[in-house]
Amino acid sequence: MRRGGRRETEELDLKEPISVARLIGRFAVAGVVVLALVSALTALASRRIGTDQAIADAQRVTYTTGKGIIEPLLDPRLMEQDRDALEHLDQSVRDTVLKGSLVRVKLWSQDGVVLYSDESRLIGQQFELAGDKVEVLITGEAHAEVSDLTSDENQFETESKLLEVYQQLYTTTGEPVLYEAYFRYSGVAAVGRRLWSQFAPIAIGALVLLQLVQIPLAWSMARRLRAGQVERERLLRHAIDASDNERRRIASDLHDGVVQELTGVSLGLAALGRADEIPRTQVLEASSAIRNSIKSLRSLLVEIYPPNLYEEGLESAVGDLLSGLAARGVDTELTVDLAGGELPRDVTALMYRTAQEALRNVAAHSHARHVRVDLRFCNDHRVRLSVEDDGRGFSAEQLADRGTEGHVGLRSLADLVADMGGSLEARSLPGQGTSVLVDVPVRGMARGQVPS
Repeated sequence: MRRGGRRETEELDLKEPISVARLIGRFAVAGVVVLALVSALTALASRRIGTDQAIADAQRVTYTTGKGIIEPLLDPRLMEQDRDALEHLDQSVRDTVLKGSLVRVKLWSQDGVVLYSDESRLIGQQFELAGDKVEVLITGEAHAEVSDLTSDENQFETESKLLEVYQQLYTTTGEPVLYEAYFRYSGVAAVGRRLWSQFAPIAIGALVLLQLVQIPLAWSMARRLRAGQVERERLLRHAIDASDNERRRIASDLHDGVVQELTGVSLGLAALGRADEIPRTQVLEASSAIRNSIKSLRSLLVEIYPPNLYEEGLESAVGDLLSGLAARGVDTELTVDLAGGELPRDVTALMYRTAQEALRNVAAHSHARHVRVDLRFCNDHRVRLSVEDDGRGFSAEQLADRGTEGHVGLRSLADLVADMGGSLEARSLPGQGTSVLVDVPVRGMARGQVPS
């Protein structure tokens, strides 16, 4: 009978326990991954925003220098490559325009002739105007793009990457020209890096702080999860042990009671079958023995699972338990006062099992003449069950000896009662009877109310 319980216990022991350190490690790794991902996204966003901002700044510089400095100096003589006009414009450009990241300036006529450039070798050369340059001359809207340094007009550039901005200007006689300003692209990237350096400490710092705050919470949750697993395993072991003990008790009761009785009846009937005449008294004795065996089996079935426990309540179920003692000549008394309320199913089952175990001990060990069972609902939202007998009682040493022999019914029940927040106390002295008291809280139930 113990084989199934042992196998279940072994399977339970093979279950890998929850590791708090492993859970926290996974949480920390996930946090680092998220931190790296957010950092990368923040860097990309900062670069994009910085690029847009740098281009907008370049367009503002181009507009300011073009409209404020260069356009007032656009003498019509520039169209004819007048030296004095070119020198005057060149001096102004070098003194006030070519600063910072702005490294090159070009002025184009509508037919693609370079009217002016600080790179003098380009002045007077003619190139085909690209579509975006023609569009600026037509619409007057500024345009910015990365320079194509492989084109002929950029043959003298030494920078690795440039940003060019186009702006429409007018000569003093109202003729449109194209103003082209070149900016180092490194300045554009520098704006992105500057934004990253400004926002990164805030974003990353906030994530790190959040991670540091969450780690203790995760540690606490992991410990609670581990404690819950340990508690579930402990309850499962208790259930397995209790089931194993119950199987063993039922087997013992059957073997020592009904099986022995039926074996005797069987032998007696076999002897009667061989006799020439069957005495009437022996047949009546065999019939009586069979009826007693049937009664014992019915009592055992009631003990295993009372059919009226939840339908008719504890009073009827415990009364059935007491009827077995009454049949043995024990004076029984039952008092139930639940003030019109109904107990939750788990409390009902626990109270029944406790009464069953206590009365079973009375029948097996106490030799009592009187047994009293009292079940009542108290004002402090607790249910109390007491089972008292006037039997021979036992000492603490005797109780310990019974525990070593495998009789752990009340001890297992005490663990179940404790799991429900209650207490179980067994008081006894040799020759002074035994008292078993169980006290269990009933949550959400007031006197006269049915618990939800």
